[in-house]
This record gives sequence, C-alpha cells and structure tokens, in this order.
Amino acid sequence: MIQRQDIFHWAKEQYGTDPEYLWMRTPNYAVLRHSGSGKWYATVLDIPPRYIGLQGEEIIDILLVKSDPVLIGALLRNEGFHPAYHMNKSNWISVRLDGTVPWEQICDLLAFSYELVSPKRRKQATK
Repeated sequence: MIQRQDIFHWAKEQYGTDPEYLWMRTPNYAVLRHSGSGKWYATVLDIPPRYIGLQGEEIIDILLVKSDPVLIGALLRNEGFHPAYHMNKSNWISVRLDGTVPWEQICDLLAFSYELVSPKRRKQATK
C-alpha cells in the first residue's frame, strides 16, 4: 500500500518540496507547492470514503493532482480514481492511496501536475 510518506519522500527527492499543513481543523491535510510558481501541484487528505462516493467508515488517504481534462475523463474509468474532492473537478482528480493505483502511475501523475503548475516561460520577441 502506498502511504503519504512515500509521496512526500518522492516530492522531496524530485523537486525539493516539503508538505505544508495549512489548516488547524484538518491537521492531516497536506499541500505540495511548486517552488517556482507557488501553486499547489498536489494535496494529500485523509477523508471518509463517502466524500468520494465509496462505502465504509474507516478514514482513507487520497491524493489530489492537477491534470488535463481529457486525461481525467480517461482515468475516471479506472479503479482507484474519483472526481476531485474539494477541488475543480475538470482540472483535478482524486487518487486512492490504497494500492489500487500503481506507484509508477502515481509518480507520473505527480510529475505531470508539477509541470502543469510550473511558471510559464514568456516567448522572446523576434528581432
């Protein structure tokens, strides 16, 4: 099973980012922020399963990542993916951290999300 610490370790190794805990009411909600743009590229939350349409009472961890709307549509057809909880559902997706989604795919989604929130480079004017 993939755990939040695995994601935090990966983010630190890849991008030098550490989780930020921004809310007193939800102390386990963590945000990963792009160091260049300051924008979030991922959040890790612990939520009741009903928040993403599942049965059960035991709190689960989910990862939210920014993505392309077309990719989100394709991913939602697969086990382990759900519409974004508490984020824009056309640009973000929830991923269960219960081992359903392979680690390699989670890393790819994190990397894609990181790139999506990277500072945009301005085109240089031609002389």
